[in-house]
Amino acid sequence: MDTEKNNPVQSAGKIFQIMEMLAEAGPCGLLEISHHLNINKSTVHRLLNSLIYMGYVSQDEVSLKYHMTLKIVNVSGKVLKQMDILSISQPYLKYLMEQTYETVHLVKRVDDTICYIQKLEPSNTGRSIQMASFIGMISPLYCTGVGKAIMARLPDNEIREILAKCQVSPRTEHTILDPEQLLKDLAQVRIRGYSLDNEENELGVRCLATAITDYTGSAEYAISISAPIFRMPDERIPELSALILDVAGKLSGELGYHPG
Repeated sequence: MDTEKNNPVQSAGKIFQIMEMLAEAGPCGLLEISHHLNINKSTVHRLLNSLIYMGYVSQDEVSLKYHMTLKIVNVSGKVLKQMDILSISQPYLKYLMEQTYETVHLVKRVDDTICYIQKLEPSNTGRSIQMASFIGMISPLYCTGVGKAIMARLPDNEIREILAKCQVSPRTEHTILDPEQLLKDLAQVRIRGYSLDNEENELGVRCLATAITDYTGSAEYAISISAPIFRMPDERIPELSALILDVAGKLSGELGYHPG
């Protein structure tokens, strides 16, 4: 008996490949998916029918192309709601935004990247700026303020391993590409307690960030203040850094971290 045919959910790897392709590429035809993923057409068709049955995929009646539904967003929202860090950090992020009138972020380290899991913007549209960041976005560690804040908590040998694996490439003309220069920058982050992204990830945007420490003593999260460079001159850094370090200390305490 063909167990995969009778229970296509057993082909979890192929199912996730299809879902990830549809999420990234948008609506696709059966042959397009089959060729791109190098999966037999009949297998792709069977798995797509399973995804349609479960409500994660839909097929357009005219073009016959397949696309993701919003069910995955609903599932993601439920997962995020169960993360205590979101509910615990919310008042601190709100306070940080209200005190600075700038955009604030909360990110989580995911392997050699960071994922934005919260973003708060000032309600005054005159202060708000269009930024590339959005909840769920994945970015490299090496060129973001939040990523560098997390990296600074790691030993140099682990940082070198991360840089070797992630294929460092320029996001802007200001991105630090040389590993030795980045290590020097991270050494300063350890001394100051906060990192600075000087248009390294997005032109025209400066970001000040610091890591959050949990009860285990690890730093898997970071928070940041982002602003157009003209609103975050060097003269404003002492004020913003003192504020974010104070908030980060209190938030870390909420997560059970108590320095010895």
